[in-house]
Amino acid sequence: MLGGAMATAWAQATIGSAAMGVLAEKPEEAFKLIVYMALPELIVLLGFVVAFLLVGKIDVGAAAAVVAEHAA
Repeated sequence: MLGGAMATAWAQATIGSAAMGVLAEKPEEAFKLIVYMALPELIVLLGFVVAFLLVGKIDVGAAAAVVAEHAA
């Protein structure tokens, strides 16, 4: 999940700097550029949702039993 967040930050920085250049020359493209800025955020939000879904599927009791079994 950390890799996805870092990649999103890098993508947003790249898109943001390019968007500022486009806005300086073509202000009418503002709405399209806002959509491009929102796409990486959507990726990281979906990553959080998947992470929480995976955490919910982990059975903590079974993991504790395995650890206790190996410790004995």
